[in-house]
Amino acid sequence: MANPETVHLTEENFDAAIGRETGLMMVDFWAEWCGPCRAIAPVLEDLARESAGKVTLAKVNVDENPGLAARYGIRSIPTILFVKQGKVSDQVIGAVPKAKLQAKLDALA
Repeated sequence: MANPETVHLTEENFDAAIGRETGLMMVDFWAEWCGPCRAIAPVLEDLARESAGKVTLAKVNVDENPGLAARYGIRSIPTILFVKQGKVSDQVIGAVPKAKLQAKLDALA
């Protein structure tokens, strides 16, 4: 079930959405068929919800938006980009534990 706080990005709206975001954004590159992507999705939603508005979760379906995946050199999914003030600050590849993601968020906040 989709979280209402989650922003779905496409090749058409990506640059505008990233540009207007003032806080920290987790951009999850995923695909429907990807088991690890489905496993990490609730963790990402929890982190965004627990941040009390400080972190926005955005999702990019790589099958529907291959240009964005290519632009950011996404070769493995899930890949989560941490974007701050329109620039990629860090990334995590794979379904990592919640504590590791929280540590990245804490370091970037």
